[in-house]
Amino acid sequence: MPEPTPGRLSARHVLGLVTDPGSFAELPHPARRSPPDGPLGWQGYDASRARAAERTGEEESVVVGTARVGGTAAVLIAFEFGFLGGSLGERTGDLLEAAYVHARAHRLPVVPLVATGGSRMQEGMLALSQLQRVARQSALTREAGLAQVAVLRDPTTGGGWATLGAGADVILALPGAQVGFAGSRVRPPDADPAAYTAEAQLAAGAVDAVVPLAQLKETLGLWLRLLTAPAPIPADPPLALGADALPATGWAAVRRARAPHRPRAEAYLDAYFARRVALSGDRCGGADPAGMLCGFGERDGRTVAFAAQTGTATRPAGYRTAARLIRLADRLGIPVLTLVDTPGAANDAEAERQGAGAAIAELFGEVAAARTPITTLVVGEGGSGGALALAAPGNTWATPDSYFSVIAPELAAAILKRPPRETEATAAQLRIRPQDLVELGVVRGIVGHATTGSTTPLPPG
Repeated sequence: MPEPTPGRLSARHVLGLVTDPGSFAELPHPARRSPPDGPLGWQGYDASRARAAERTGEEESVVVGTARVGGTAAVLIAFEFGFLGGSLGERTGDLLEAAYVHARAHRLPVVPLVATGGSRMQEGMLALSQLQRVARQSALTREAGLAQVAVLRDPTTGGGWATLGAGADVILALPGAQVGFAGSRVRPPDADPAAYTAEAQLAAGAVDAVVPLAQLKETLGLWLRLLTAPAPIPADPPLALGADALPATGWAAVRRARAPHRPRAEAYLDAYFARRVALSGDRCGGADPAGMLCGFGERDGRTVAFAAQTGTATRPAGYRTAARLIRLADRLGIPVLTLVDTPGAANDAEAERQGAGAAIAELFGEVAAARTPITTLVVGEGGSGGALALAAPGNTWATPDSYFSVIAPELAAAILKRPPRETEATAAQLRIRPQDLVELGVVRGIVGHATTGSTTPLPPG
């Protein structure tokens, strides 16, 4: 018998691929008596269900149970697309609710392995209303501080995408999977099919990663391990990777921070974490992978979340992604590390159309309201409010090759109507050097170089 394509694996097959051998234990099916041909009396519905059961060996369109994935216990919900297109009906809702209730009772994360065409036509509005039921269970699980990691198979459309899929904390997808609210039979005839793919959803900020099937178990296991290890102890600031001497002047600090070969976010994250996974996209149609790196990593055996600017102007999607990261870490009780490095927020017309001000305000608010500890290190340019939005009040540190300023010295001189030759003097007046920031109480201290491990703490008083 030929192997099924990766996107159309049966529920049992995909469960076998992602779970540790022998660990899956199916949850019992809740009892529900259904009238002949279902709640609407849809002629032929019972016969359709019987044929689906004979073809798949399943009683419903989902298989739910507990298992270990890479050693981490979880509740798994695997859709069986061969059972009436993986559609959701009342009995499906019963199983989904039972899965979430079990997860909360046993403090387990939830992993929906989605492959569905949407709600079941033969049950009408009663089928559609299961989406509200699922959304309620997902919300209760979120409030309980438990992670939800969805895996999108082919296809993931309709209400299944809009609840179990898009409503998850982290969304992984198989390559080439059809993903979209509109299924293939209800789209406009001229719709571009490429827009309804996992890859398109990744580009639009709606999916965190497209993961090859061969890597799915390892990736899913790492995500579950990181998201189920809360340890709300502040993250220690990374040690400096660049210069170890302090700059003599404000302008020297600026030039050093702008040096093209200065260590950037990737280098700091690689040195800080043993391994890490990326959270991508703002869930609002945008992503800023070149300007903001977000995710979770393993540091000395515990999980730390991170949001790191990369040295470019940060776009609105980057700020929204960082805000999403902080919300999730706060709910799961995971400390956060932020790295500040930007000349400022993107200020082009497109950034304004994308809601730059609202995105920055959202991040300011999440940092201010977070209960989980946030640690910040300024590793390069700290350009105005676009940098400050990512900085933790009272727990921000600086490297010797960084600066933090109300505005770039060139722009400050222009605002003050000074000639360009006075830019360096303006930089000195702004007091933007790391040692100035310590003296002013803006940062707690200057981290030492990785070769020495020393730091300069904030002086008493």
